[in-house]
Amino acid sequence: MSIIGKTAPSFAGEAAHEGEIINISNDTYAGKWVVLFFYPLDFTFVCPTEIVAFNESVGTFKALNTEVIGCSVDSVHTHLAYMRTPRSQAGVGDLDFPLLSDLDKSIAANFDVLDHDKALRGVFIIDPDGVVQSATVNNLAVGRNVAEVMRTLKGFQYVREHGGTCPANWEDGNDGMAESLDGVKATIN
Repeated sequence: MSIIGKTAPSFAGEAAHEGEIINISNDTYAGKWVVLFFYPLDFTFVCPTEIVAFNESVGTFKALNTEVIGCSVDSVHTHLAYMRTPRSQAGVGDLDFPLLSDLDKSIAANFDVLDHDKALRGVFIIDPDGVVQSATVNNLAVGRNVAEVMRTLKGFQYVREHGGTCPANWEDGNDGMAESLDGVKATIN
């Protein structure tokens, strides 16, 4: 069953952030946009490329009132070790966002991305009211495109501010589309 348009499942737990163990939950991010992404495991192959890519864009996300959270079924101590491992040694190094531990796999299960003993590559955009606006899930072999996550986030922010819709291939800076057949005609002609 889809969680799109519904309140995001609750999440809470320990996270590794800036060399410390912190506690985070949905409530930590009340009133902000959230990009919550799941990845299979620390110290694997595709995962560090995604985590580093999200980190390289975290400043842009923050400028959009959006917090980024990574989550896997690893322990918070494994997350800390992963963050202490330099990128030159296939770690992720210092990150500007937390890695949430889901050791009991309940968060991944609640977001319906649990695949046996690890999470699929799910990314969820949650609005300031706590409602899931977007969910994309990839199987394990293919990583996400952070630029597409950013474009989708900006689209939902545009719609929230201006109303209407964003047509296919909408880009930041473009107008949206009226929710009507006239809007369709104006967009595809």
